[in-house]
Amino acid sequence: MDDELLRAAEAARGFMPPDEGLALHDAALAAGRGAAAGGPFLEIGAYCGKSGLYLGAAAAAAGTVLFSLDHHRGSEENQAGWEHHESDLVDPAIGRMDTLPVFRRTVFDAGLEDVVVAVVGESATVGRFWTSPLTLLFIDGGHGSEPAHRDYETWTPHVAPGGTLAIHDVFPDPADGGRPPYEIYLRALDDGFTETGATGSLRVLQRPA
Repeated sequence: MDDELLRAAEAARGFMPPDEGLALHDAALAAGRGAAAGGPFLEIGAYCGKSGLYLGAAAAAAGTVLFSLDHHRGSEENQAGWEHHESDLVDPAIGRMDTLPVFRRTVFDAGLEDVVVAVVGESATVGRFWTSPLTLLFIDGGHGSEPAHRDYETWTPHVAPGGTLAIHDVFPDPADGGRPPYEIYLRALDDGFTETGATGSLRVLQRPA
């Protein structure tokens, strides 16, 4: 990842620490050169584009694209009264979160518009019609039980043999964070994925080839 893109990713709005972002980039780069190379990357949960820069840089290096899926209305924890609410991301005309303009500017400023493709919609709705095998899937959407498990059930069947699954905010200790990302991480292990990396709360797994 070149220095300019690295600085852009570190400065972008979002909740991913730099070490986890770099680990995600490296996992995506390895996936793009591995057994499942040739397919697209897909992330669930774009927010303001921070993870999209780490993944987009890897996608560009691998000669593929990143589909960045989000409804851009904010997850539960982003709403008013919750810990990660950012009031300047509320559209005053409708009184609801709208992170899409910031996401688009983040991707534009990084020069990755030809690589990072915004998909705006509900994860389950888009997933009903998705058909392309994925080289890499990154799950970082809603952290409530229903959305997290729905994302897992909807999208992991599309991970190609030998492909990579990354999950963010995996906290084995309940005192450190919510349980659903950890629960879907355990489901992935039960479903035959093998853990290949762990950095902070990021877990990287691989589907058997």
